[in-house]
Amino acid sequence: MRKINIALLFLTALLLAACRSFIGSDTPVSSSPTLPSRPNILIILSDDQRYDTMGYMPRTAARIFNEGIAFPNAYVTTSWCCPSRASILTGMYAHEHGVRVLTDPLKKETFVDRLHKAGYYTGQVGKYLNSWDGSARPEFDFWVASSGGTTYYFNQRLNVNGAWSVHPRYLTHVLRDYALEFMRRAAKQQKPFVLLFSPSAPHFSNLPSGKPPQGLDFLQPPEPAPGDEKLYQDLPPHRPPNWNKTDGSGKPRWFQALRPLTPEMAELIDTFRRKQLQSLNGLDQAVESLLDELSRQGKLDDTLVIYLSDNGHFWGEHRIPWGKNSVYEESSRVPFAVRYPRLVAKPRVETRLVANIDIAPTIYNLAGIPIPSDVDGRSLVPLLADGSKTPPSLNWREELLLEGWAPPALVKQGRAPYAAVHTGRYVYVETEGDRSELYDRTSDPHQLQNHVDNPSYARVVSDLKPRLQRLRGRSAGEKK
Repeated sequence: MRKINIALLFLTALLLAACRSFIGSDTPVSSSPTLPSRPNILIILSDDQRYDTMGYMPRTAARIFNEGIAFPNAYVTTSWCCPSRASILTGMYAHEHGVRVLTDPLKKETFVDRLHKAGYYTGQVGKYLNSWDGSARPEFDFWVASSGGTTYYFNQRLNVNGAWSVHPRYLTHVLRDYALEFMRRAAKQQKPFVLLFSPSAPHFSNLPSGKPPQGLDFLQPPEPAPGDEKLYQDLPPHRPPNWNKTDGSGKPRWFQALRPLTPEMAELIDTFRRKQLQSLNGLDQAVESLLDELSRQGKLDDTLVIYLSDNGHFWGEHRIPWGKNSVYEESSRVPFAVRYPRLVAKPRVETRLVANIDIAPTIYNLAGIPIPSDVDGRSLVPLLADGSKTPPSLNWREELLLEGWAPPALVKQGRAPYAAVHTGRYVYVETEGDRSELYDRTSDPHQLQNHVDNPSYARVVSDLKPRLQRLRGRSAGEKK
C-alpha cells in the first residue's frame, strides 16, 4: 500500500507540472480558472475601424460584445496596419518583432505557426500583412488573401490556396463565403481550428490601377455593399471638441505645422465617414453568418471568438483629416471583445487596460502551448473568468507602451518616431526631436490640453518618464 501511495503522489506531481505548462508561463495556477479542452479560435479583425462605431454593427455587438466581455480600454500598441497585425500574430511590441512600417517583413514565429505544429487546422481569409505578396503560406491549411494591403471592394484579386483569380462580387461577401467554406472543411477535421478572418472593411478603397492621385482624391472612400449606399443619408456631421483644433499652443511642432481643415476637406471627411459606417453593415452581416454556421455545427460555445480592429482612424480630430499612425485615442483605441462562454459565464464590461499584444498569449494559454519568453503581452484568461471569481486586486498591467514610426512622406512633413506610456488615465508621449506631451483622459478625454509643463502634473511626469524608458527597453537588466 505504501508503494502504491508513493506512486500516486509521483503521478499527481507529474499532472500538476503538466497543468502549469498548459496554463502558461505568465499565469499562476492559483489565479487561473480550470481550463476546458483546446477551443476552436475565430479572430475577426476589421481594418481601420474606430472604437466608437460598434453602434453601427448591432448584430456583432449583440452576439459578441453583449454575450462576452467587452473591453472599452483596448489599444493597439502601434496604430498602423502592418505593425499592428504583426503584434497580434506575435504578442510582441513593434520594436521587438521589427515591423515598424508597412514594408517591413515579419520574420518572427507567429501563434499560427505554433498552433499548426500543435495540430490545429489553420485558416487565413482576407488581408494578411502589407509586406507580404499574398502567396499562400505553409503554416495555413486554408489560404485566401490579397497582395499586400490592396483593397478593391469589387474585382479584388485574391490568392485562393495558391491560385490567383479576380472576384467581381462585393469583397466582404466573397471573404465571408470563403470563411464559411473554411468552417465546413474544418468540421470534417478531427482537430480544433483557428481562423483569422480579416476583411478589408471599413478601410479605404485603392484607386484604380494606374490612376495617379489628383489633389484630394487619393482619399478613395470604402464602398458599401450593394443596397447599403442608402444608409445614414441624414447622418449629422462629426464635430467633437477636438475637431479641426486650430490652437496648437503647447503641442509638438509637427502638430502646429498642420493646416486647418477647409470646407472642401470637411465635406470629404463627412463623406468618407458615412461610407465607412455604411461598409460596416456588410461586415456586421458577415459576422452573423459565421456565428450562425458555428451554431449550426454545435461549435459556437466551444469557440473562442475575438473581435477587434487593427487600428482606429481620424475624422478630422486634432486637425488630422484622415489616417492613423498616431498616439491619440481616435487612432490607437479600438473595439475589442471576447466571447467564450466556457470561461465567460456572465457577460460584462472589463475596464482594465488590454491590447492587441494580449491575443497571442491568450491563445497559447488556451491551446495548451507554453507562452514564449519573448512575448510582451499577457494572457487574458484571468480576466475571462466569471467576474465573481476575478478579484479586483488581480495583478494586472498598470501601463502599456504605444509606439510608432512615420513613413517617408510624413517624415518630410516633420513627423518623427514617438513612444508613449499609457496608464489608462494618463498618456505621456515623447516624440523624437520634438516636444513631449501629457494628457489626462479623466479631465480631458479629447486630449486637448498638453500638461507636460503644468506644475500640477510635475509628479505625474517624473513618474511616467522612467516607466516609458523601461518599456522601451533602456533600463539595463530589464525585459523590454
